[in-house]
Amino acid sequence: MANLKELRDERLRKLADLKELGIDPYPADSKRTHDIDNILRNFSDLEGKKVTTLGRIVSIRKFGKIAFIVIRDDANQVQLFWRYNDEATADRTNSELLISDIGLLDSGDFVECMGTVIKTQTGEISVEVGRLRILTKSLRPMPTKQDGFTNKEERLRRRYVDLNVNEEVRQRFIRRSKFWKFTREYLDNHGFIEINTPVLEHTTGGADANPFVTHMDALDQDFYLRISQELPLKRLLGGGYEKVYDIGPRFRNENYSDEHLPEHIAMEWYWAYADWRDGIKFMTDMYRYVLEKTFGTLKFKLDNFDIDLSAEWEEWDYSETIKKRYNIDPLNCSIDDVKKALKENNLEVEKTENIARGIDKLWKNIRKDVAGPIWLINTPLFISPLSKINKENPQTVQRFQPVIAGSELGNGFTELNDPLDQLSRFVEQQNMRDSGDDEAMMLDIDFVEMLEYGMPPACGWGFSERVFWTFEGVTAREGVPFPQLRHEIDEVTKTIYPDIKFK
Repeated sequence: MANLKELRDERLRKLADLKELGIDPYPADSKRTHDIDNILRNFSDLEGKKVTTLGRIVSIRKFGKIAFIVIRDDANQVQLFWRYNDEATADRTNSELLISDIGLLDSGDFVECMGTVIKTQTGEISVEVGRLRILTKSLRPMPTKQDGFTNKEERLRRRYVDLNVNEEVRQRFIRRSKFWKFTREYLDNHGFIEINTPVLEHTTGGADANPFVTHMDALDQDFYLRISQELPLKRLLGGGYEKVYDIGPRFRNENYSDEHLPEHIAMEWYWAYADWRDGIKFMTDMYRYVLEKTFGTLKFKLDNFDIDLSAEWEEWDYSETIKKRYNIDPLNCSIDDVKKALKENNLEVEKTENIARGIDKLWKNIRKDVAGPIWLINTPLFISPLSKINKENPQTVQRFQPVIAGSELGNGFTELNDPLDQLSRFVEQQNMRDSGDDEAMMLDIDFVEMLEYGMPPACGWGFSERVFWTFEGVTAREGVPFPQLRHEIDEVTKTIYPDIKFK
């Protein structure tokens, strides 16, 4: 801790020296004619020509009257070759430095270089410095892996440092951006339009989840942070749109796990006049399109699972799968039967309030060992309150879920559009909620009213960024740039800012 304070004090001294020279260490303007990747890729065309490039200093080496500074921008790094010149001048009002000022620079500083593209005697493509400007003076040294910047908690708290130190992490979030880019591209190419829906809702629904609650002063009412985009998007179908989707954050007031975060990005689409069979084909193609575009392959090694998304996807019947494993029929069993099966398989019994929760636990015990890709179909009605019933078996619904590498990576339905049926299911869910099931759905009477005006038959689908985390091979916290963590102020910061009273 003392070492960091001493290093920071030394950089503060350099900051003062720069200002004493009349240099603004944080100028507002900067110029760039060529990024570093452009210089390296087009060296043969640029050799001997003037360029202006910029970036963060990675390293500084000085040998007598010459110096080598390596800088990095968003995509690559290049060497700046700086030699002493008796006739060199520097416009201090433009934040320019001379080579004699190099001692005022540190790794982590941002600089702008105007110079000539050359190749040094060792054959390294470089920019020979004509003028060098400081753009940002850094006050803390950037750690390295060699410095021990490997503690997971510290990496997550200072992700901006992690992104500089660990290139594989920086590339991860470029892939995450591509994942959502190609998701949009696929949907747009198939005639869907993106319409953003509210985050704050009077009544939240569309999933079994415990919501966050907040208060809006302007209306003096409590609101929920959405747990799903489903019900507003289906209202849009009632409003006349035929293909809509939304990509954005949703919030579920639940614990962290390797697969779940209380806040995460999710996508949902709704397609009028389509059913679940249309959805299965559409989503099989969509997974292949988005993942191949993002990762460049459809074959993945995920933990102990070998996954080939180009292969034919199997279909598993929900009830048949449960019967084969536990010798109970989910469509014709008692809560005691379910608890007995849970106990026999060393699964949690205590928090099994109803058959739906218990059967779900039994299914998840099977799911964890499924490599996939498979489609789980014919889910029991009591587990899926927003889906249409199968005519062949009214105890099941037209729901489809992909299971890959032990996880359910999405959820789709032929949507319920019968207002009276929907109301009765809402009432059943509300009764479960009133009996202590905080994850049961709320009764949304406005949604029922919309259905009474009429919503066309439709298929709906949703998945979260857990799809990306799974194929990236990381946990949920590692898969987002800034996961929520318990707020803490470390002792070094308290030492550096002794006059600030931290709560």
